[in-house]
Amino acid sequence: MSGGPVLVTGAAGFIGMHVAERLLDRGETVIGVDVFNDYYDPALKAARAARLDGRPGFTMVRLDIAEHEALLELVRSSGVKRVVHLAAQAGVRYSIENPFAYERSNLAGHLAVLEACRHGGVEALVYASSSSVYGDRPLNGSGFKETDPVDAPVSLYAATKRSCELISQSYARLYGFPQAGLRFFTVYGPWGRPDMAYFSFTQKILKGEPIEVFGEGKMARDFTYIDDIVDGIVGVLDNPPAPGGHEIYNIGDNDPVGLMDMIAALEAALGREAEKVFLPMQPGDVTATFADVSKLQALTGYRPVVGVREGLQRFARWYAGHYAG
Repeated sequence: MSGGPVLVTGAAGFIGMHVAERLLDRGETVIGVDVFNDYYDPALKAARAARLDGRPGFTMVRLDIAEHEALLELVRSSGVKRVVHLAAQAGVRYSIENPFAYERSNLAGHLAVLEACRHGGVEALVYASSSSVYGDRPLNGSGFKETDPVDAPVSLYAATKRSCELISQSYARLYGFPQAGLRFFTVYGPWGRPDMAYFSFTQKILKGEPIEVFGEGKMARDFTYIDDIVDGIVGVLDNPPAPGGHEIYNIGDNDPVGLMDMIAALEAALGREAEKVFLPMQPGDVTATFADVSKLQALTGYRPVVGVREGLQRFARWYAGHYAG
């Protein structure tokens, strides 16, 4: 491991908090950055941050990563040599209503991180991309590969993520610091995002409210449990590309699950049956996702171990404890 603290952007976010915890658990010094916006319940972000605050070796900085001068100053002054860039404006449907939030967080924010790495002496960058870059395509018995075409995004969110990959590729070649982009496939688990289907379904099922099942329930997702995702992120951080290199890796479960099967697993975990309202697909949604993870496996030995039934049971236990009373 290279010396110096690791900078984790989006550290009060779902994935960011778990990554920061894993790094702290193995003795790293971590600087977290988050803007604490109100895209979803700020109390959940505050609770995540509270889990990190006070831990030896951790510092949280409230900062908009698009403020490029402030971000560069932080990197320079703290001696950061590795960056895990997870901060972004998430959500496919929200991008249709609030496009400029994606321009600032995803495009300007990513560029600011790259400039901070370039001028701040950072030796390795791992950043979040998304399976959404693959567009809407049918399952054909094999997973999406990193070499597959990614030139037909169906949402602004997907387009910004693909743009970030291209910008990173150019910066790696121009300025030499190695970068790895991670295409996440439907991450779920404790401390997750309330805008994700499994989380909002849980809220409604427990309240006795009907759930809206888009795509007439015929969609499928490569649901990937948070611990498996963190395994992949840390594995790539520990195995960066060579100087000037830029690599893309899928991180998924390699086992797509139908939406109705996910709902059945969630009903079993909650001990309640959901009232379902079936609706057409919404703009920006894709029919299915399926990660081929052989490239990541070859690099790190990555092998997801938590199936969706077990993962949703863990989420349900966390939800009951966190929102008790």
